[in-house]
Amino acid sequence: MNNTHIVIMAGGIGSRFWPMSTPECPKQFIDVMGCGKTLIQLTAERFNGICPPENVWVVTSSKYTGIVKEQLPDIPDSNILAEPCMRNTAPCIAYVSWKIKMHHPDANIVVTPSDQLVINTTEFQRVIKRALAFTDNSDAIVTLGMKPSRPETGYGYIAAGGVSNSDKEVLRVEAFKEKPDKATAERYLAEGNYLWNAGIFVWNVKTISAALRVYVPNIAEIFDSISNDFYTEHEAEAINKFFPTCDNISIDYAVMENAEEIYVVPAEFGWSDLGTWGALHGLLPQDNVRNACIGEVKLYESSNCMVHVAQEKKVVIQGLDGYIVAEQDNTLLICKLEEEQRIKEFSKSL
Repeated sequence: MNNTHIVIMAGGIGSRFWPMSTPECPKQFIDVMGCGKTLIQLTAERFNGICPPENVWVVTSSKYTGIVKEQLPDIPDSNILAEPCMRNTAPCIAYVSWKIKMHHPDANIVVTPSDQLVINTTEFQRVIKRALAFTDNSDAIVTLGMKPSRPETGYGYIAAGGVSNSDKEVLRVEAFKEKPDKATAERYLAEGNYLWNAGIFVWNVKTISAALRVYVPNIAEIFDSISNDFYTEHEAEAINKFFPTCDNISIDYAVMENAEEIYVVPAEFGWSDLGTWGALHGLLPQDNVRNACIGEVKLYESSNCMVHVAQEKKVVIQGLDGYIVAEQDNTLLICKLEEEQRIKEFSKSL
């Protein structure tokens, strides 16, 4: 267990969940589900027993480190890494990987977003342990693939191939596919070997650092050049100076779509990336006319609505069908669910 490390990526701003999610306090730090815990707290909690708190890392924006310390007090301050600017997931993963391998050269790592929902944590842990066993003593890179329940156009897909030589539950990846149109998504569902790309990765630190060195050598060179400053009083200065010079590139484009030993574990544990109000609407309990509400809300002659209001507010709604009603910090959004892709546009209008 002690060589297992968990990396939680928590730097996003969750713009599609405006006005609940704002650049000052994005969705990973909010109790989106109305359960008394924020998404990042739920993320850390589902790894309880996988590794000790001192092996959990969070990579986030420098302006969110205080929130992380407040919400995850068991994680050492030294394991909360501050990015001075957004540079996508490849530099984020490189930074934490170079940090981990300095003190834990045999580390086996799980990388996860901070803002996803998992319903069945027991099955989640079983799958994670299976993937960790596969990567512990191999050069394999493993990702988790969610078995699709519908022709979803909002997720990327993984085309799974034959089984690996050592574990029938671990499949080779044939290809990564971009978010499809409806007809393509329906074909993927019918063919049966396509999985939703959850963006959860498992690898050992030697494998990922070697892959980054091969496929994005400029990023590897940056962290090589400043690694001597890690765990010293000069680390923040070095990161602030050189991190912004990293290419703005995702780990998917940098490594996953180029490396050869890529595998996927098909999984079903009640997963959602909670990327939109519509996704949240589909996960929350609904009344008999498909309204889902968080907060003190009373609806009349209304159906198919997603309503999310602060605890101290009381809201009465009449006559709406298929709307988002969301309130946060004196900002109110009323928007058709079918137009939710425009929320980022709306958020910039105030």
